[in-house]
Amino acid sequence: MDFAYDARTEEFRGRLLAFMDRHVLPAEPVAAEQRERLPEAWGPVPVVEELRTEARRQGLWNLFLPGTEYGAELTNLQYAPLAEITGRSPHLAPVALNCAAPDTGNMEVLAQFGSAAQRERWLRPLLDGEIRSAFAMTEPEVASSDATNIETRIERDGDGYVITGRKWYISGAMDPNCRVFIVMGKTDPGHPDPRRQQSMVLVERDTPGVEIRRALRVYGYEDRHHGGHAEVVFHGVRVPASHLIGEEGGGFAIAQARLGPGRIHHCMRLIGMAERGIELMCERARTRTAFGEPLARQGQVREWIADARVTVEQLRLLVLKTAWLMDTVGNRGAHTEIQAIKIATPRAVVEILDRAVQLHGGGGVGQDFPLAELWAAARTLRLADGPDEVHQRSLARRELARNVSP
Repeated sequence: MDFAYDARTEEFRGRLLAFMDRHVLPAEPVAAEQRERLPEAWGPVPVVEELRTEARRQGLWNLFLPGTEYGAELTNLQYAPLAEITGRSPHLAPVALNCAAPDTGNMEVLAQFGSAAQRERWLRPLLDGEIRSAFAMTEPEVASSDATNIETRIERDGDGYVITGRKWYISGAMDPNCRVFIVMGKTDPGHPDPRRQQSMVLVERDTPGVEIRRALRVYGYEDRHHGGHAEVVFHGVRVPASHLIGEEGGGFAIAQARLGPGRIHHCMRLIGMAERGIELMCERARTRTAFGEPLARQGQVREWIADARVTVEQLRLLVLKTAWLMDTVGNRGAHTEIQAIKIATPRAVVEILDRAVQLHGGGGVGQDFPLAELWAAARTLRLADGPDEVHQRSLARRELARNVSP
């Protein structure tokens, strides 16, 4: 088995590592300062737009779309180490490369399920970075870990649909450049198959009845570079029937197709976040003295660093295997591995970052280091795209079925 990256991956890695070192990482304090000067503003600050311009100039744009005419035509296996690199600065780098959720998933949905007219109207501007988008699935009144619980209604009315419902934690929706929502709701709540009750429709932000009610914080962070997270209410919003994605009753299947790549992208970036945490741990351990000797000579600290390295190497191999399976046998064939990395990666990376915070003492929980924000992002991913327990339930069911005695 060959564990080396191929030549194309290595070429992209070299360019992306240079882009991170020369542009993205130095931009982190600049972006924070610019944001402080514009505390009420949402959307990208000037330095983010500069990063996006430079990324396009260098050909580091839309790297996430595998095997299509729209992106760099990298496979999942080729993209995995690139997404890992962007995870070292998860709030700036993905946005700079036009590889940030929820736009990535929405572009994949439009590329795979959208009509020609939908792709021309919304996919093309998203690919060009002219607009942003949001995915409206999660609801406050139901356990959204079970998508069949969704209560938002999408009702056919003549030549259109009327959407009524309340969503929250709709990532990117606070960005004024978020021009379109993909909304999941029920078109046929009485269908005997609960997975055929849902559909997805495209709703433009300025459609009458769309209310961006408030911004929601995540562990106290507003994620302004990311476009924030919003509570959104749809008050009898009317859209043309041509805004339906795919067919009525196909929403659940589309959501599953969308979330598969999204889960692996998150896990790739999480490994990069863990690498940043290890890097900061080592720097702190070498430069900080306690009880008469550097922290690097403390046995407990050395154990933390060693365990972190072992964990990251294990996770990386599992993520790469999953990416390879997605390329060779498809998302359905890689279902077990996708769930495995979604369970294992956020949980392990949270522990690594927690130890990095501990090693930094008070500095670890403040704004002078990126660790608190990295920890919050990693911890959130134990919920996003399905909580741990849902994936454990499904994975255990598959494993029990596979190990039935003849």
